[in-house]
Amino acid sequence: MGFLSPIYVLFFCFGVRVYCQYEAYRWDDDYDQEPNEDYDPEFQFHQNIEYGVPFYNSILGCAKECFCPTNFPTSMYCDNRKLKTIPIIPMHIQQLNLQFNDIEAVTANSFINATHLKEINLSHNKIKSQKIDYGVFAKLSNLQQLHLEHNNLEEFPFPLPKSLERLLLGYNEISTLPTNAMDGLVNVTMLDLCYNHLSDSMLKEKTLSKMEKLMQLNLCNNRLESMPLGLPSSLMYLSLENNSISSIPDNYFDKLPKLHALRISHNKLEDIPYDIFNLSNLIELNVGHNKLKQAFYIPRNLEHLYLQNNEIESINVTMICPSPDPVHHHHLTYLRVDQNKLKEPISSYIFCFPRIHSIYYGEQRSTNGETIQLKTQVFRSYQEEEEEDDHDSQDNTLEGQEVSDEHYNSHYYEMQEWQDTI
Repeated sequence: MGFLSPIYVLFFCFGVRVYCQYEAYRWDDDYDQEPNEDYDPEFQFHQNIEYGVPFYNSILGCAKECFCPTNFPTSMYCDNRKLKTIPIIPMHIQQLNLQFNDIEAVTANSFINATHLKEINLSHNKIKSQKIDYGVFAKLSNLQQLHLEHNNLEEFPFPLPKSLERLLLGYNEISTLPTNAMDGLVNVTMLDLCYNHLSDSMLKEKTLSKMEKLMQLNLCNNRLESMPLGLPSSLMYLSLENNSISSIPDNYFDKLPKLHALRISHNKLEDIPYDIFNLSNLIELNVGHNKLKQAFYIPRNLEHLYLQNNEIESINVTMICPSPDPVHHHHLTYLRVDQNKLKEPISSYIFCFPRIHSIYYGEQRSTNGETIQLKTQVFRSYQEEEEEDDHDSQDNTLEGQEVSDEHYNSHYYEMQEWQDTI
């Protein structure tokens, strides 16, 4: 008992000290007994992870004509609101959507604070070239994507910022390109000029060559009579449909080694060099709706070939595939040859193109103008058995029915595949 007495004393003193500490701490000092009626809760947003872009609270607000969602605080939606003028853009906005309005002018005053804009969509408006304040876009040093398609532009917009990567100008009335229009556009990877009024004189040899990173160029539905000159070697996708091009110069593609897809249908091509398309990276080639009378050499990596609506009377396999290689065989999987003048189906093609999945013969035109149907299957199955089941249902549906003007819808604006690649 005498041994335990000092221990009890120590525990007693420790307990008293702890109790005094808790008694001395006033919890009421930290919490108000009555709620504060003036309390304004602050919504916290995650700071933008991109360096150089400051964090802004929602107190900066949004243009009254537009909508700025809280889950996308740097985006402003002003589309489909019958706007006639561009509202003042807050400083923190990076994505601006103004499509489908009645906007006629682009004034510098609207963008005076918009120093962080990266994307502007002004498509489907009524903008004219003379109503764009000079240099209004060039001052936006962070701008990467600019949509001006479906407007009333007569001239290529100039000047533009060096930061620009994608420029869409389709469905306008552009017939003028300033001499230095492309100066500084060294980062543009995609340029869309389809459905305009461009002629050969507008695309001089040095006009496009300055765009050293250009990967996709759309020039369909213009007034071109010859192949555009001076294209940069970085080009991968070229769209020239619906022009009046009648020939392709020898060695034209020598400076375009990276070309993956070429669409030059609905032109006036007649005689072209036999090996003009001998490109090691070419995967898709569309020369339908021309006046070609004979086939040409098919490069080894080509997968989709469209020859419909030409004047071809026969296809010699030894010409399009002169030296079959069992090791490095051709990759052709789809061939379309309807609306030509073929009298018999292509023979012995399987040795050249072991990966062929389907050949569409459709209707052929006879010498007296009538249409004939070749006695052959419209579609052929791919050799590998594991893929037969996947395609049987599709082949049975398509066989015997009329195929659309393109096996896929290759209309200019249905180009999601190209954009995804870029």
